[in-house]
Amino acid sequence: MRPGDRVTAALFPRWLDGPLEPTYLPQLGGSLDGMLTELAILPEDALVHIPDHLSYAEAATLPCAAVTAWNALTGDGRGIQRGQTVLATGSGGVSLFTVQFAKLLGARVIATTSRADKEQRLRDLGADEVINYRDIPDWHTATRELTAGRGVDRVADTAGTLEQSLKSLAFDGHVALVGSLSGNWPPVDPRLLFGVAATVRAVAVGSRAQFTSMNGVITAHRLRPVLDQVFPFEEAVAAYGYYESASPFGKVIIKIR
Repeated sequence: MRPGDRVTAALFPRWLDGPLEPTYLPQLGGSLDGMLTELAILPEDALVHIPDHLSYAEAATLPCAAVTAWNALTGDGRGIQRGQTVLATGSGGVSLFTVQFAKLLGARVIATTSRADKEQRLRDLGADEVINYRDIPDWHTATRELTAGRGVDRVADTAGTLEQSLKSLAFDGHVALVGSLSGNWPPVDPRLLFGVAATVRAVAVGSRAQFTSMNGVITAHRLRPVLDQVFPFEEAVAAYGYYESASPFGKVIIKIR
C-alpha cells in the first residue's frame, strides 16, 4: 500500500487466508472499533484495494455483504458451477450480491422476497425467477416446481429458514447458512439432511484472500453494488433509523464527505 491508494479493509483484519481460526475472530465493528469514524488505524495487510470503477460509497458495501455472498457461493472448495441453480432467500444486501455473483458465475438464479415492488428489481439484477413468499408461504414447493422437481444446487440462506432451504435442495446440494433474521433457530429434522445428502455450512463473511479474489471478478465484469440511499456523516443516527424501518433495496451508506 502507498499513500493516496483507495482502500477498504477486511472485516476480520487478521484472517488473511485459509480456514477461519479462533485467533482471527476480532472483527471491525464487533470486538474492534468499526469504520464510522474520520480516522482509523489498521494493519497494512488487512487493507484491500478498491476496484477502480467503484466510488467510495459503492466500495463501502463490499467488506461484509459482498464477501459473505462470495464465500457462500465459492468458499466450500467446490463452488457453484456454470449451469447450476442458486436460490437466494430474501432481498437484503447479501442476497442482492448473491443474485449478482451467481449470475456472473453462469448459474440460474431464483430469488425470494416478501415485497411485490421488489420482484421486478430482482429480475433486473439477474434473477431468472422470483417467488413472493407472502403469496406462497411454502416457497420450497414453488422452488421445486421451477426446477421440475429436482431442486436447487445451492441455497444462500440469509433468513435462518433452514428447514425450507433443505426442502428446496437437490441431491448432494449445499446450503450456505448466513444467519437468522428473527434470531430464532428452530430444530431441524436430520432426515432432511440425509434425504438429499445435503451439506450445510455456516458462513462467517470471509478472508482477505476471498475479498481480493472477489474484487477481481467485480473488476472484470464492471459489477456495481446496489445502493439504496447515502447519508452524510452528521446524519448517521438517521441512517440507522432508515435502515431499520424502511426495508431498503440495497445498502444504506454513511459518507464522511
